[in-house]
Amino acid sequence: MGAGMVELGPGMVEVGAAEAAQTVPPAKRRRVLALKTAAAAAGRRPRRERRPSAIQRLFQACRAVFRGPGTVPAPAEVALLRAMLDRMRPEDVGLSSDMPFFRNRDAPATEGTPAITHTTIYKSEKFSMVLFFLPTNAVIPLHNHPGMTVFNKLLIGSMHAKSYDWADPDDPPNESDASSADGQLRLAQLVVDDVFTAPCDTSVLFPTAGGNMHRFRAVAPSAFLDILGPPYSIEEDRDCTYYTDIPYSEHHMTSNELIGNEQEGRRLAWLKEVEMPRDLKMCSVRYGGPRISDR
Repeated sequence: MGAGMVELGPGMVEVGAAEAAQTVPPAKRRRVLALKTAAAAAGRRPRRERRPSAIQRLFQACRAVFRGPGTVPAPAEVALLRAMLDRMRPEDVGLSSDMPFFRNRDAPATEGTPAITHTTIYKSEKFSMVLFFLPTNAVIPLHNHPGMTVFNKLLIGSMHAKSYDWADPDDPPNESDASSADGQLRLAQLVVDDVFTAPCDTSVLFPTAGGNMHRFRAVAPSAFLDILGPPYSIEEDRDCTYYTDIPYSEHHMTSNELIGNEQEGRRLAWLKEVEMPRDLKMCSVRYGGPRISDR
């Protein structure tokens, strides 16, 4: 093979520029050059489509995974959303740890319990995406998520989480002694009692497992993303219930008492329904992060 020749494959040969100039007639070379110049001027390369933002991709995955009330995502779908959330960064929802809110490590100087701020990124009858902002020492009281699958991703800060599941999901609340003023109590099993600091893995709770009743307290200014499928709905009997937890040793069961091996290794407590705490202060703000499109 002579100089200026490059073999591309069996029977395929590319002609070098120097030899091409010798073999192509001058008139034809001028026409080819004119065509290339016109193509370069008018035939600009089409723009590449911008890749959807992280929050847009997460939204699209949620729309495919959540199918409405009475359904729970399949294990593979849970793994998909969890993996996507594990990769989420504060910047993906327009946040930064350099913001003044997150640099203020001290508790607010206001009286009472610090207020909690939330912003809704998206909400439909099948799922919602909500950001919560907690200043130091702010508390989201012990509450439940009836019939919901919830993904929780801590984006900034540090929080103490405590969560329970019912010891027996099919067992109704027990009536305590008639002389007691405690009302109805129901036995629950502790699932989580720990401090989490961002970045950390996504937590997932299910209608009857994973810590469906939980409480958060901000150890430092924090922000987390909640995905609820389906969201709360009073009309569809998915209202939020608040609880207080009471040590197991303070009351005796009137029926179905767990003894011996059944109780061994289980951290138990009584949960009692209470009204929404009066010192709970929550306010809503407009979402200011990357927008999503539901088209």
